[in-house]
Amino acid sequence: MTERRLLFDRFTLIAGPCVLEEDDLNLRVGEALARVSERTGIPVVFKASFDKANRSKVGSPRGPGIDEGMRRLERVGQECGLPLLTDLHEPDQAKPVAEVVDVLQIPAFLCRQTDLVLAAAGTGRALNIKKGQWMAPEEMAAVVEKARAGGSSTVLVTERGTFFGYGELVVDMRSFERMRKACRAPTVFDGTHSVQRPGRAGGSSGGDPEHIPALVRGAVAAGCDHLFLETHPAPETAPSDGANMLPIQELEALVDQVLRIREGLGR
Repeated sequence: MTERRLLFDRFTLIAGPCVLEEDDLNLRVGEALARVSERTGIPVVFKASFDKANRSKVGSPRGPGIDEGMRRLERVGQECGLPLLTDLHEPDQAKPVAEVVDVLQIPAFLCRQTDLVLAAAGTGRALNIKKGQWMAPEEMAAVVEKARAGGSSTVLVTERGTFFGYGELVVDMRSFERMRKACRAPTVFDGTHSVQRPGRAGGSSGGDPEHIPALVRGAVAAGCDHLFLETHPAPETAPSDGANMLPIQELEALVDQVLRIREGLGR
């Protein structure tokens, strides 16, 4: 198991492509994120999925799988010096993934799967649990309680929008304070999945990425503790979630805005 690092003791950015691609793309993103971290002084955690098991269509790209995915993630960690985060979909993935990554993430659709949460918590790694799109902020307290009962001492809860009718997500800016109070845990804002338009792109998820900066600025002002952003050099070519990613060329300017907001609020 990789050496445990001190994570999330201060404002942190979780960022990276939706799904792991070839090494050259993964490293290109990792190196860009390392430069952002070095220039701004904020910690950055590299995020990418080895398997997107919840794709809309059976033929949609899912990623390289667990064995090759861990190799690719490990290379990013070694060459870019960044902590690593990836998703889990099944309990038996927890142990081998925790040998490589620093943070295990539970997807929103799976946040109430008790066996998955307990398996992830039992690794001792930090957990990021995404709030289900149908759940109230206070309902996440029971999920966090499961994680702590399973042995996790570092648990984050992520807001990624709430379903409003069909194919729309709305971010309630009260959610951060409500979740923090109910869960007694730091909150994260997922600024890219929150602009998804599920099912609006021929049965796949579309998105409105032009709204990412405004939502991110609002969430930071509303008090989220950390940020999650999927980013890519050419979102239109990304095999997953390209319609709601932030172009990596725009990331640094947005981080600067966020830091100015936090400074203005005395954080």
